Amino acid sequence: QVQLVESGGGLVQAGGSMRLSCAASGRTFSTYNMGWFRQAPGKERDFVGATSWSGGNTYYADSVQGRFTISRDNAKNTVFLLMNSLKPEDTAVYYCAAGLPRRDPRSLHEYDYWGQGTQVTVSS
Repeated sequence: QVQLVESGGGLVQAGGSMRLSCAASGRTFSTYNMGWFRQAPGKERDFVGATSWSGGNTYYADSVQGRFTISRDNAKNTVFLLMNSLKPEDTAVYYCAAGLPRRDPRSLHEYDYWGQGTQVTVSS
């Protein structure tokens, strides 16, 4: 069982930066792929980024490529999402997720555990 707690959300102006953190419980954190997803009101939950269990591979949605960076610290059971050049369309609830490696870390179906989400609001 893995429990995930996100933090770091809030309000930021367009063009600004924000770093989200996701702290995980459990001794097997380093065996899980970790993903970030987001969900805007009235929309589906979308993939943002993911990192493999070792951190050696990272994946990004086209919409955030070059602006967002995902990283992890397995010693601290934490995964981060650094968001730069934020846009109003990045406004959403951001969720972190954990899943054992399968086929496609971009798919939300790959993930077994989810955090409660943290709100990110980007003002124009």
